[in-house]
Amino acid sequence: MPARSSRSGDAQRPRLSGNHATTASGIKAQALSPAEGARRRAAANDTSAANPCLSCGACCAHFRVSFYCGEIAGESGGTVPPELVTQVSPLRACMKGTEYGGRRCVALRGELGHDGIHCAIYEQRPTPCREFQAWLDDGTPNPDCQRLRKAIGLQPLAPRTDDDGDDGLHPNTNPPRRGDVAA
Repeated sequence: MPARSSRSGDAQRPRLSGNHATTASGIKAQALSPAEGARRRAAANDTSAANPCLSCGACCAHFRVSFYCGEIAGESGGTVPPELVTQVSPLRACMKGTEYGGRRCVALRGELGHDGIHCAIYEQRPTPCREFQAWLDDGTPNPDCQRLRKAIGLQPLAPRTDDDGDDGLHPNTNPPRRGDVAA
């Protein structure tokens, strides 16, 4: 598969048109006010219990991240950078580093269990990464997440309630940090 090039993350920057932003892939999203943008950036940088993923990373260093080949960037319309992928069968691929499980994904940046750990290809991450949640729909902590947090010496997550004071942003909805580019 052909490798994609990126000039300083230009492909990541949205183009503004009216009050909508259009991403490089042509997806339109409503433009944010400066105040809303600041609020979301603050939420993305929050390392408190509201977003435990930004001080953990255990799932990214444990699971084999396997997904359908159609998610690989190229003619199929996928988004995962091909240079970060290993083909494991005619229809399946996985993130490099995770081929055998128990090893860290090549897109993971930072130190496990420390503030600031994040995915360098957050917007292009594959479906398994998008779907893995720290909490289940009923607010109970994901047992797999709890087990992996314990394995790297982190405290277990508390159950969430409707009145937990969060702003509705799920840990998996936070944008990547500025300067993240596929390695």
